[in-house]
Amino acid sequence: MPSTRFYLPENPDYTILDSLHDSVRFARHCLIGYNGRLSQVATFVDPDGAPMVWHDFGVLEGPGWASNAIGGAQNLYQYGHMMGQPDVQREALAVLDHVLEDGFVDWDSGFIKGYRHIPTDRLCLNYKSNDDWFCAGSMARMGDQLLRFSAMLGSDSRVARMQRAALQCGQWIAAHVQMAPNGWVPRRSYPDGSPYQLNPEGGDDILFDCSADGLYVLDLWGSLGAAGLADYRARLRDLAALVMAQGGIFGSINHDTYDRHESVAYATAFRTFRRLAAVLEDGALRTFAYDVALKDLRQFEMKEDRNGVATQGLLWMERSWDTAYLWENAEAAHAYLEACQDTGVKRYLRKALTLLRGIARHHHGEYGFLTEGVDWNNHVGSQHHFDGAEYGDIQYTEPLLNNLHHAEPALAYLAMTLQAE
Repeated sequence: MPSTRFYLPENPDYTILDSLHDSVRFARHCLIGYNGRLSQVATFVDPDGAPMVWHDFGVLEGPGWASNAIGGAQNLYQYGHMMGQPDVQREALAVLDHVLEDGFVDWDSGFIKGYRHIPTDRLCLNYKSNDDWFCAGSMARMGDQLLRFSAMLGSDSRVARMQRAALQCGQWIAAHVQMAPNGWVPRRSYPDGSPYQLNPEGGDDILFDCSADGLYVLDLWGSLGAAGLADYRARLRDLAALVMAQGGIFGSINHDTYDRHESVAYATAFRTFRRLAAVLEDGALRTFAYDVALKDLRQFEMKEDRNGVATQGLLWMERSWDTAYLWENAEAAHAYLEACQDTGVKRYLRKALTLLRGIARHHHGEYGFLTEGVDWNNHVGSQHHFDGAEYGDIQYTEPLLNNLHHAEPALAYLAMTLQAE
């Protein structure tokens, strides 16, 4: 009989910590030397770490969206710190140095390019390996990641450059990105910041003015304010009011999907508005975070295993593409952990742990590979599943995002546990 609760008990034979160790092991397996530093071998790989060059991301690496070099490096660094593994910290800093030193950051303008096309060693703006457009929200995310990572590094000489990159990124967006007619951050922009209304295939983008990717602009500007580096409060108030007036902007953050309600968008909105409420000292933003974004995240819950696949304890992505992608589930887990830390409500902690336990059920192979997604409804096709199964785990992943993003909430939970002791 199907469960009526969104809950998954702990598996004592393979815990959240075991899952964390395996994902870190696979991420490290996928790092290779580049200019005396480290990059990932590719953004889309198989369980052996071999690049899947037939895929858009199989020929790319860098700090952009699914490549996630900055966020991945931060997770590896924090893992190395908490586990007493300085070699992992050194590798993390070598990945960070790749971002800082190998051309992704324009130190004059503040613009940050997201990708390196590996076969030609050419930097580019988007996951289609061209420079036709970029996503302002995703660039803001890179700046925000640099700022947050810098807070972990104490007196390290990299801190000043990371903060400078974040500050200049925020300034570039403020000066150049033209908002959509409805006042929201365009999903895509031309290189000069003017609105780009097409999707990557050249047709009209139905989410041009309602993608939650724009939330990362609020995150960056809010983080800069919290750090005392810049003051965007007036613009933040206007954008936050616009989001709330529309009942939320929850369109796909993933750049290749098109749905007005995506699970990770709700989790990201919660985390963004919760932080922004403190920056702007506005309780209405906090209320929106809890009563709209976090509350409505429940619509994506899977309370049972579906079609013989281990889906209990996971969230599906969106109605138009209902695969359970694991970076999205990791973001939701962190949202619930923050809610628990904030309120002390244990229900939120149970949800976070359920998600992390659900994620832990999907490792494969000798290196610790974690699938990018659980395709319980055969959206991507059986040819992309392990053993050609009609329903099941996808046999590829993004080493520093889908494979590793759950390290962030897992480490946060570990820190909570240690503090409690």
